[in-house]
Amino acid sequence: MEPVIPLADLQPIYSVADVDRALEDSAAKRNDGLKGWYDRMRELGGSRYIIKPSSHKAVDDLYGAAPNFGDVIDDIRKFVALAVAGREALQFTPILLVGEPGLGKTHFAKRLAGALSTGYEFVSMSSLTAGWVLTGASAQWHNARPGKVAQTLIEGDYANPVVVLDEIDKSGGDHRYDPMGALYALLERDTASHFKDEFIDVGIDASHILWVATANDESAIPEPILNRMNVYAIGRPDADGSRRIALAVYREIVDAHRWPFPPEPSEAVLERLTAIPPRDMKKLLLDAFGTAQLAGRDELVAADIDAKRLCGRRARLGF
Repeated sequence: MEPVIPLADLQPIYSVADVDRALEDSAAKRNDGLKGWYDRMRELGGSRYIIKPSSHKAVDDLYGAAPNFGDVIDDIRKFVALAVAGREALQFTPILLVGEPGLGKTHFAKRLAGALSTGYEFVSMSSLTAGWVLTGASAQWHNARPGKVAQTLIEGDYANPVVVLDEIDKSGGDHRYDPMGALYALLERDTASHFKDEFIDVGIDASHILWVATANDESAIPEPILNRMNVYAIGRPDADGSRRIALAVYREIVDAHRWPFPPEPSEAVLERLTAIPPRDMKKLLLDAFGTAQLAGRDELVAADIDAKRLCGRRARLGF
Protein backbone atom coordinates (compact mmCIF):
# COMPACT_ATOMS: atom_id res chain seq x y z
CA MET A 1 0.00 0.00 0.00
CA GLU A 2 1.21 3.52 -0.80
CA PRO A 3 2.33 5.46 2.28
CA VAL A 4 -0.33 7.75 3.72
CA ILE A 5 1.04 11.19 4.49
CA PRO A 6 -0.92 12.90 7.29
CA LEU A 7 -1.71 16.59 7.53
CA ALA A 8 -0.72 18.75 10.49
CA ASP A 9 -1.83 22.07 11.92
CA LEU A 10 -0.77 23.96 15.03
CA GLN A 11 -3.21 23.65 17.93
CA PRO A 12 -3.06 25.92 21.00
CA ILE A 13 -2.91 23.82 24.16
CA TYR A 14 -2.13 26.56 26.71
CA SER A 15 -1.86 30.34 26.83
CA VAL A 16 1.61 31.84 27.23
CA ALA A 17 -0.12 34.91 28.71
CA ASP A 18 -1.51 32.65 31.46
CA VAL A 19 2.00 31.32 32.06
CA ASP A 20 3.31 34.90 32.34
CA ARG A 21 0.66 35.68 34.95
CA ALA A 22 1.49 32.50 36.84
CA LEU A 23 5.16 33.52 36.91
CA GLU A 24 4.21 36.60 38.88
CA ASP A 25 2.48 34.48 41.50
CA SER A 26 4.25 34.09 44.81
CA ALA A 27 4.23 30.28 44.49
CA ALA A 28 6.44 30.46 41.38
CA LYS A 29 8.79 32.88 43.10
CA ARG A 30 9.17 30.49 46.04
CA ASN A 31 9.57 27.30 43.99
CA ASP A 32 12.52 27.10 41.58
CA GLY A 33 11.16 23.88 40.05
CA LEU A 34 7.81 25.49 39.21
CA LYS A 35 9.53 28.59 37.82
CA GLY A 36 11.70 26.33 35.66
CA TRP A 37 8.62 24.69 34.16
CA TYR A 38 6.99 28.05 33.47
CA ASP A 39 10.19 29.27 31.77
CA ARG A 40 10.21 26.10 29.68
CA MET A 41 6.56 26.58 28.69
CA ARG A 42 7.29 30.14 27.58
CA GLU A 43 10.30 28.96 25.59
CA LEU A 44 8.35 26.19 23.81
CA GLY A 45 5.25 28.29 23.12
CA GLY A 46 1.66 27.26 23.67
CA SER A 47 0.91 25.38 20.42
CA ARG A 48 1.64 21.82 19.33
CA TYR A 49 1.11 19.90 16.10
CA ILE A 50 -2.26 18.25 15.73
CA ILE A 51 -2.24 15.41 13.23
CA LYS A 52 -5.07 15.01 10.74
CA PRO A 53 -5.36 11.83 8.66
CA SER A 54 -5.35 12.50 4.91
CA SER A 55 -6.86 9.15 3.90
CA HIS A 56 -9.33 6.69 5.37
CA LYS A 57 -6.65 4.04 4.67
CA ALA A 58 -4.37 5.47 7.37
CA VAL A 59 -4.77 2.47 9.70
CA ASP A 60 -5.37 -0.29 7.14
CA ASP A 61 -1.92 -1.83 7.60
CA LEU A 62 -2.89 -2.66 11.17
CA TYR A 63 -5.13 -5.46 9.92
CA GLY A 64 -2.08 -7.43 8.84
CA ALA A 65 0.07 -6.55 11.84
CA ALA A 66 -2.67 -7.12 14.45
CA PRO A 67 -5.31 -9.45 12.97
CA ASN A 68 -6.94 -10.21 16.34
CA PHE A 69 -7.76 -6.49 16.73
CA GLY A 70 -10.05 -6.37 13.70
CA ASP A 71 -13.11 -5.04 15.56
CA VAL A 72 -11.06 -2.20 17.04
CA ILE A 73 -9.55 -1.28 13.68
CA ASP A 74 -13.00 -1.40 12.03
CA ASP A 75 -14.29 1.23 14.44
CA ILE A 76 -11.17 3.41 14.26
CA ARG A 77 -11.49 3.45 10.45
CA LYS A 78 -14.96 4.98 10.83
CA PHE A 79 -13.56 7.81 12.94
CA VAL A 80 -10.70 8.25 10.47
CA ALA A 81 -13.18 8.51 7.60
CA LEU A 82 -15.11 11.24 9.47
CA ALA A 83 -11.88 13.13 10.20
CA VAL A 84 -10.86 12.98 6.53
CA ALA A 85 -14.32 14.13 5.40
CA GLY A 86 -14.23 17.11 7.74
CA ARG A 87 -10.50 17.78 7.32
CA GLU A 88 -10.31 17.53 11.10
CA ALA A 89 -8.07 15.95 13.67
CA LEU A 90 -8.94 12.37 14.52
CA GLN A 91 -11.14 11.90 17.57
CA PHE A 92 -12.43 8.63 18.94
CA THR A 93 -14.07 7.44 22.12
CA PRO A 94 -11.44 6.22 24.60
CA ILE A 95 -10.63 2.57 23.91
CA LEU A 96 -10.35 -0.24 26.45
CA LEU A 97 -8.68 -3.45 25.26
CA VAL A 98 -9.54 -6.40 27.51
CA GLY A 99 -7.82 -9.76 27.24
CA GLU A 100 -5.35 -12.15 28.77
CA PRO A 101 -1.66 -11.20 29.00
CA GLY A 102 0.51 -11.73 25.94
CA LEU A 103 -1.97 -10.83 23.19
CA GLY A 104 -0.13 -7.68 22.09
CA LYS A 105 -2.56 -5.08 23.46
CA THR A 106 0.12 -2.54 24.37
CA HIS A 107 2.05 -3.20 21.16
CA PHE A 108 -1.12 -2.57 19.16
CA ALA A 109 -1.51 0.86 20.78
CA LYS A 110 2.07 1.73 19.85
CA ARG A 111 1.46 0.60 16.27
CA LEU A 112 -1.69 2.72 16.20
CA ALA A 113 0.30 5.82 17.15
CA GLY A 114 2.78 4.99 14.38
CA ALA A 115 -0.01 4.53 11.83
CA LEU A 116 -1.46 7.91 12.78
CA SER A 117 2.01 9.56 12.77
CA THR A 118 1.45 11.05 16.20
CA GLY A 119 3.15 10.78 19.60
CA TYR A 120 3.01 7.88 22.02
CA GLU A 121 3.13 7.88 25.81
CA PHE A 122 2.98 4.81 28.05
CA VAL A 123 1.62 4.94 31.62
CA SER A 124 1.84 1.81 33.76
CA MET A 125 -1.31 2.02 35.85
CA SER A 126 -0.33 -1.03 37.90
CA SER A 127 2.51 0.98 39.43
CA LEU A 128 0.40 4.01 40.28
CA THR A 129 -0.53 4.55 43.92
CA ALA A 130 -1.92 8.08 43.61
CA GLY A 131 -3.69 10.23 41.04
CA TRP A 132 -0.99 12.89 41.22
CA VAL A 133 1.19 10.75 38.93
CA LEU A 134 -1.29 11.61 36.16
CA THR A 135 -2.35 15.09 37.24
CA GLY A 136 0.60 16.43 39.23
CA ALA A 137 1.08 17.35 42.90
CA SER A 138 0.69 20.80 44.40
CA ALA A 139 3.82 22.95 44.24
CA GLN A 140 3.50 23.33 48.00
CA TRP A 141 4.79 19.77 48.42
CA HIS A 142 8.50 18.97 48.52
CA ASN A 143 9.79 17.47 45.25
CA ALA A 144 6.42 18.03 43.55
CA ARG A 145 6.33 17.93 39.77
CA PRO A 146 3.83 17.91 36.89
CA GLY A 147 1.84 14.79 36.13
CA LYS A 148 2.18 12.61 33.05
CA VAL A 149 -0.54 14.41 31.11
CA ALA A 150 1.00 17.87 31.44
CA GLN A 151 4.51 16.56 30.81
CA THR A 152 3.40 14.77 27.64
CA LEU A 153 1.67 17.82 26.19
CA ILE A 154 4.26 20.41 27.26
CA GLU A 155 7.40 18.50 26.33
CA GLY A 156 5.99 16.59 23.36
CA ASP A 157 5.45 17.73 19.80
CA TYR A 158 1.78 16.77 19.50
CA ALA A 159 -1.56 17.95 20.85
CA ASN A 160 -3.14 14.57 20.05
CA PRO A 161 -0.73 11.81 21.10
CA VAL A 162 -1.84 8.27 21.83
CA VAL A 163 -1.62 7.80 25.60
CA VAL A 164 -1.70 4.20 26.82
CA LEU A 165 -3.03 3.42 30.29
CA ASP A 166 -1.56 -0.04 30.72
CA GLU A 167 -3.21 -2.54 33.08
CA ILE A 168 -5.81 -0.06 34.25
CA ASP A 169 -7.55 -2.84 36.17
CA LYS A 170 -4.53 -3.18 38.47
CA SER A 171 -4.50 0.46 39.53
CA GLY A 172 -4.67 0.85 43.29
CA GLY A 173 -3.54 2.83 46.29
CA ASP A 174 -5.00 5.01 49.03
CA HIS A 175 -8.66 5.74 48.23
CA ARG A 176 -8.04 9.40 49.10
CA TYR A 177 -5.66 9.66 46.14
CA ASP A 178 -7.37 7.24 43.77
CA PRO A 179 -5.47 7.10 40.45
CA MET A 180 -8.76 6.40 38.68
CA GLY A 181 -10.28 9.60 40.05
CA ALA A 182 -8.03 11.68 37.83
CA LEU A 183 -9.46 9.99 34.73
CA TYR A 184 -13.09 10.98 35.22
CA ALA A 185 -12.46 14.47 33.85
CA LEU A 186 -9.66 13.56 31.43
CA LEU A 187 -11.78 11.03 29.53
CA GLU A 188 -14.52 13.62 28.89
CA ARG A 189 -13.65 16.08 26.13
CA ASP A 190 -15.55 19.00 27.65
CA THR A 191 -13.73 18.87 30.96
CA ALA A 192 -10.40 17.78 29.47
CA SER A 193 -10.34 20.93 27.31
CA HIS A 194 -9.62 23.05 30.41
CA PHE A 195 -7.57 20.55 32.40
CA LYS A 196 -5.40 21.96 35.19
CA ASP A 197 -2.38 20.05 36.42
CA GLU A 198 -2.04 20.46 40.19
CA PHE A 199 1.59 21.52 39.87
CA ILE A 200 1.49 23.68 36.73
CA ASP A 201 -1.85 25.32 37.68
CA VAL A 202 -2.30 26.76 34.18
CA GLY A 203 -5.17 25.69 31.95
CA ILE A 204 -4.13 23.00 29.43
CA ASP A 205 -6.24 21.60 26.60
CA ALA A 206 -5.96 17.81 26.98
CA SER A 207 -9.11 17.11 24.97
CA HIS A 208 -7.27 15.93 21.86
CA ILE A 209 -5.45 13.06 23.56
CA LEU A 210 -6.26 9.66 22.04
CA TRP A 211 -6.71 7.33 25.02
CA VAL A 212 -6.10 3.58 24.84
CA ALA A 213 -6.36 1.52 28.04
CA THR A 214 -5.53 -2.16 28.52
CA ALA A 215 -6.83 -4.61 31.10
CA ASN A 216 -7.01 -8.30 31.90
CA ASP A 217 -10.14 -8.08 34.08
CA GLU A 218 -12.93 -5.71 33.10
CA SER A 219 -14.82 -6.33 36.35
CA ALA A 220 -12.06 -4.62 38.36
CA ILE A 221 -12.66 -1.28 36.61
CA PRO A 222 -15.16 1.22 38.09
CA GLU A 223 -18.40 1.54 36.14
CA PRO A 224 -18.01 5.32 35.57
CA ILE A 225 -14.70 4.65 33.79
CA LEU A 226 -16.20 1.86 31.68
CA ASN A 227 -19.07 4.16 30.70
CA ARG A 228 -16.56 6.58 29.19
CA MET A 229 -14.92 3.94 26.98
CA ASN A 230 -15.59 1.61 24.09
CA VAL A 231 -14.71 -1.84 25.43
CA TYR A 232 -13.25 -4.54 23.16
CA ALA A 233 -12.62 -8.16 24.12
CA ILE A 234 -9.36 -9.20 22.47
CA GLY A 235 -8.98 -12.89 21.74
CA ARG A 236 -6.04 -15.05 20.81
CA PRO A 237 -5.06 -14.92 17.15
CA ASP A 238 -5.74 -18.07 15.14
CA ALA A 239 -2.86 -19.85 13.39
CA ASP A 240 -3.06 -17.62 10.30
CA GLY A 241 -3.32 -14.48 12.44
CA SER A 242 -0.33 -15.51 14.53
CA ARG A 243 1.64 -16.10 11.35
CA ARG A 244 0.84 -12.60 10.10
CA ILE A 245 1.83 -11.08 13.43
CA ALA A 246 5.13 -12.97 13.38
CA LEU A 247 5.87 -11.79 9.84
CA ALA A 248 5.06 -8.17 10.78
CA VAL A 249 7.31 -8.31 13.88
CA TYR A 250 10.17 -9.84 11.87
CA ARG A 251 9.88 -7.15 9.17
CA GLU A 252 9.67 -4.40 11.78
CA ILE A 253 12.95 -5.49 13.37
CA VAL A 254 14.81 -5.98 10.09
CA ASP A 255 13.59 -2.64 8.72
CA ALA A 256 14.79 -0.83 11.85
CA HIS A 257 18.39 -2.02 11.43
CA ARG A 258 21.06 -2.51 8.81
CA TRP A 259 21.60 -6.13 9.71
CA PRO A 260 22.40 -8.55 6.84
CA PHE A 261 19.23 -10.63 7.23
CA PRO A 262 16.69 -11.27 4.42
CA PRO A 263 13.48 -9.18 4.40
CA GLU A 264 11.37 -12.24 5.24
CA PRO A 265 12.03 -15.32 7.38
CA SER A 266 11.96 -18.90 6.17
CA GLU A 267 8.82 -21.02 6.44
CA ALA A 268 10.42 -23.05 9.23
CA VAL A 269 11.14 -19.93 11.28
CA LEU A 270 7.61 -18.61 10.72
CA GLU A 271 6.12 -21.92 11.82
CA ARG A 272 8.20 -21.82 14.99
CA LEU A 273 7.15 -18.23 15.73
CA THR A 274 3.42 -18.94 15.37
CA ALA A 275 3.59 -21.05 18.53
CA ILE A 276 4.79 -18.07 20.58
CA PRO A 277 2.57 -15.40 22.21
CA PRO A 278 2.70 -12.07 20.30
CA ARG A 279 4.17 -10.30 23.35
CA ASP A 280 7.24 -12.56 23.27
CA MET A 281 7.91 -12.66 19.53
CA LYS A 282 10.11 -9.57 19.41
CA LYS A 283 12.13 -10.62 22.46
CA LEU A 284 12.87 -14.07 21.04
CA LEU A 285 13.57 -12.77 17.55
CA LEU A 286 16.16 -10.31 18.83
CA ASP A 287 17.83 -13.14 20.68
CA ALA A 288 17.66 -15.31 17.55
CA PHE A 289 19.31 -12.67 15.36
CA GLY A 290 22.20 -12.48 17.81
CA THR A 291 22.48 -16.27 17.93
CA ALA A 292 22.63 -16.45 14.12
CA GLN A 293 25.33 -13.81 13.90
CA LEU A 294 27.46 -15.54 16.53
CA ALA A 295 27.14 -18.70 14.43
CA GLY A 296 28.32 -16.81 11.35
CA ARG A 297 24.93 -16.89 9.62
CA ASP A 298 22.96 -14.09 7.94
CA GLU A 299 19.71 -16.04 8.03
CA LEU A 300 17.70 -17.48 10.89
CA VAL A 301 16.98 -21.16 11.34
CA ALA A 302 14.15 -22.54 13.44
CA ALA A 303 16.53 -23.66 16.17
CA ASP A 304 17.51 -20.01 16.77
CA ILE A 305 14.01 -19.39 18.19
CA ASP A 306 14.57 -20.59 21.73
CA ALA A 307 11.17 -20.68 23.44
CA LYS A 308 12.83 -21.98 26.62
CA ARG A 309 13.94 -18.38 27.25
CA LEU A 310 10.38 -17.52 28.27
CA CYS A 311 11.38 -18.25 31.88
CA GLY A 312 8.96 -21.06 32.50
CA ARG A 313 5.89 -19.35 31.02
CA ARG A 314 3.87 -21.36 28.53
CA ALA A 315 5.13 -20.42 25.09
CA ARG A 316 2.28 -21.89 23.08
CA LEU A 317 -1.00 -20.02 22.75
CA GLY A 318 -2.89 -23.08 21.55
CA PHE A 319 -5.03 -23.06 18.43
